[in-house]
Amino acid sequence: MKSALVMAAAFGLALTPLLSPAPADAKGCIKGAIVGGVAGHMAHHGVLGAIGGCAVGHHMANEKSKEEGEAAAQSAHPTTSPPPAQ
Repeated sequence: MKSALVMAAAFGLALTPLLSPAPADAKGCIKGAIVGGVAGHMAHHGVLGAIGGCAVGHHMANEKSKEEGEAAAQSAHPTTSPPPAQ
């Protein structure tokens, strides 16, 4: 009985990657969760701090990537014309 249970668990774990959705983009979440968890721990709310830190870190990472994308687009397509050749 015990070996059948172990085999069923092993088979289920082997199929887990096939059934799970695509990996999430957690850019900034881990760093924010660590900082928020430490700050929340000081206020005796470590889990809430980690959740809030993850949300803030993810938002800040998205804003940074958006700004970098806009800066790259502006450098690729300058709005001013080059000076005339003499």
